[in-house]
Amino acid sequence: MKQSIRDKLDHLTGRLEEVDLLLASGDTARDMEQFRKLSRERAEIEPVVALFAAFRKAEGDLSEAEGMLADALSDPDMKDFAEEEMKAAKARLPELETELQKLLLPKDPNDERNVILEIRAGTGGEESALFAGSLARMYTRYAERQRWQVEVMSASESDLGGYKEIIARIVGFGAYSKLKFESGGHRVQRVPETEAQGRIHTSACTVAVMPEADELQEIQINAADLRVDTFRASGAGGQHINKTDSAVRLTHLPTGIVVECQDGRSQHQNKAQAMRVLAARINDAQLRAAQAKEAAHRKSLIGSGDRSERIRTYNFPQGRVTDHRINLTLYKIDAIMDGDMEELITALTTEHQAEQLAALADE
Repeated sequence: MKQSIRDKLDHLTGRLEEVDLLLASGDTARDMEQFRKLSRERAEIEPVVALFAAFRKAEGDLSEAEGMLADALSDPDMKDFAEEEMKAAKARLPELETELQKLLLPKDPNDERNVILEIRAGTGGEESALFAGSLARMYTRYAERQRWQVEVMSASESDLGGYKEIIARIVGFGAYSKLKFESGGHRVQRVPETEAQGRIHTSACTVAVMPEADELQEIQINAADLRVDTFRASGAGGQHINKTDSAVRLTHLPTGIVVECQDGRSQHQNKAQAMRVLAARINDAQLRAAQAKEAAHRKSLIGSGDRSERIRTYNFPQGRVTDHRINLTLYKIDAIMDGDMEELITALTTEHQAEQLAALADE
């Protein structure tokens, strides 16, 4: 283990003792905010310190077995026992070290948050809009498997039943941690329903996954920076025709971000939805600016969040899905489009952790 990592672990061990003493003091018990803060810190540190203790015990077992082996050269039974102990300790130490390094990786503060998911049709016309509908269904089915809630906030349907754009809120603990690597360009290769000759077409959609901004968070939107326009919602023909100006368009003047919501039942509901999306987009823009700055120092294949980057291809004739960032191809396109995305998501998360571990080793 690198000395720098051991120093961090020694520091955390000492810090845990400090926190325990502070939690036991009467002054902390009288200050509930401080008590909660220290309790959270303890909950984060304690598993790391416990694992480090197991690592040091394995080191001690190895040292003891080496000493036993040196003393047991004339005793075959004791020699075999000492060699077995050494073998077990040597196998355990790398596993414990890897687990410790993972626990030391910086936590993404947004991982536990809900998600604002935006899917937009790109090149490919009506086929692209149909693919946007397929992607929306894929993410909805995945969310259902995770026991998350999906709430459509805004949708602009195409003539054939796809989506020119759809914005949904996915509510569930850890939703962002699972879906944050889905942002980017998604390309589909298939024979469109509109194609009479049976030729394969290529079209694309853009997916944006943003952590939902906390209402009490630092995203403060000044009313003077907003232009609010209301207009009549344009629902599908024959359905409840909206005779009031309930649809809302928000323009954030400093950034130029525009959000429209018209699926709610009232102007008040649509404005609240639009504010939620606007806060998420502003927060996302700040996150991506920080990521771009970081990428200037260290290129990350997975977490760039670049919307223009083509990240995945769905090839229906060959039954395959390829993620270009990690060169992973899975021949289970029907299952994936039905929400069975866990293998893809796990592979992306594992690769991201490997990048972080490599950066930790370089420090």
